[in-house]
Amino acid sequence: MLARNRFILLLVVGVVLAALSYSLQYLQLMPVAPVDVGRSGGGKNRKRLNPVLLTPPPTPDPLAGAYLYCTPNRTQQTWEGHSPADYQLLSVQVMIRHGDRYPLYSIPRTKKPPIDCILSPKKKPSHPLLSSFIAHMGKDGQENWDSSLTSLPRLPNHSACEMGELTQTGVVQHLRNGQLLRGAYLRGPPLLPASLGASQVLLESTGKSRTLQSGLALLYGLLPGYERHALRVRQHWSTLFCGRSCDCPARQRHLEAEQRRQYRLRVADTRLDRAYVAMATALGVSPRAIRAANPVDALLCHLCHGLPFPCRVAADGNNNNNNKDNNVSSVSAATACLTPAHLAEIRRQQEEDERERQGAGLYHRYAVLAAQPYLERTAARMERVARGNLSPTEPLLTLASAHDITMTPVLSALGLEGVAGFPGFAARLVMELWRRPTGGARDREMERGRDRETERGRDRETERGRELKGKRTDDLFVRVLYNGEDLTFHTSFCRTHPRHTHTPLCPLSKFLRFVRGEIFTPLNATSYQEACHASVP
Repeated sequence: MLARNRFILLLVVGVVLAALSYSLQYLQLMPVAPVDVGRSGGGKNRKRLNPVLLTPPPTPDPLAGAYLYCTPNRTQQTWEGHSPADYQLLSVQVMIRHGDRYPLYSIPRTKKPPIDCILSPKKKPSHPLLSSFIAHMGKDGQENWDSSLTSLPRLPNHSACEMGELTQTGVVQHLRNGQLLRGAYLRGPPLLPASLGASQVLLESTGKSRTLQSGLALLYGLLPGYERHALRVRQHWSTLFCGRSCDCPARQRHLEAEQRRQYRLRVADTRLDRAYVAMATALGVSPRAIRAANPVDALLCHLCHGLPFPCRVAADGNNNNNNKDNNVSSVSAATACLTPAHLAEIRRQQEEDERERQGAGLYHRYAVLAAQPYLERTAARMERVARGNLSPTEPLLTLASAHDITMTPVLSALGLEGVAGFPGFAARLVMELWRRPTGGARDREMERGRDRETERGRDRETERGRELKGKRTDDLFVRVLYNGEDLTFHTSFCRTHPRHTHTPLCPLSKFLRFVRGEIFTPLNATSYQEACHASVP
């Protein structure tokens, strides 16, 4: 009797499951992907089709790139200092963009962002080294600085931030950068000398307090408690760090051509125009006034600091959205504020402009002339270190604390514009010089064989790009890293070099040839002076 009941129960369950399967597949109680009848050839298709659920794709966040601009270094992992075993790190060249700053522009008829720029370990964001950094910078003592920099404050010092002033967020960003580099180069078996001190470091800065303070913060994270009198700090009078090679008439003409392209693209963008009109209507000003105020700068500040987006300020100083009796304008309180949608529309246009800029090539020509002096100086430093006959003042680590208008041309000139993107606050570009250990004769022979194959057919090389006299250049290599990511094989000079070898680094000779010759190929020139004085159509 018990076995009979079990058989009946299994039979009933089987019938229910069969009916359910039939209803799902043939009565289409679940949505399935439509079948293209035209592709079936008109005949009966006896192939059984599995149902495909119609799930809509996720909607991308239009402000994802903006958040990355606020904090480009979101991870504590970094690839600086990584190399094959027994390789020796000879020198490090670093370029950074200053950390988070107060806006350079203000939006008309709105209140300025309420940000306090006085540093305090009790405020957020903070850092374990922040308190000692504040005390260290407050000490009196002799400093080896250019006299033009001595008048700049060592720390941000305004309770209400001034235009362009470095914020506590910016200081913390570079303390973290310095700590990351310390972990990469000085912890465990140190790659740089364990006795690395401030005398072996050179800080180069522009004349802006935010770049000087950012550089000091990074160096304190790298060398906590360093001797201030031993640190050399030099000022560059040009934001391009071009030194004595700033005279270049063609560079400005290439920049003007790029600016005309940008202007034509903005004028033709009707969506951007409607966004500016909506912003102007909300604030009760003209669209021209909104465009002139460059609102993306202030809106990004609100986004990065988690502040409410700005609203119109009435004549009595109150925000319209908080004053229900305000009859100054017919605009409702709900529409008297700027919104993330306005920022998203401006960012959309900027991203489209970046994509078109890469295809047009106008900016790249400007970037080559803007960045080549800095890259030439970097190459010369690497050569001096590689020769080994260093002067006592030759730095092992050079830090250039700069702006976005400095770093963007360097990335473009290296061929990293489409890979690295626009440099956000506290972005860092690192170039490392490595030497292969002696005794790798087989690897050197394989490397030379590959170089002969890839360089066969060259008519000549520039004299300054030849092998260093008295030293082997086939044992010297460079790495290029951006925000901790190894982009060496994305650069123009090493893109075709085989990376899956016993030495997954780029030969220094390739970098030298690029900086002193191949970099000028887009300009149909062979030298910096020739490219600077050529006619620009």
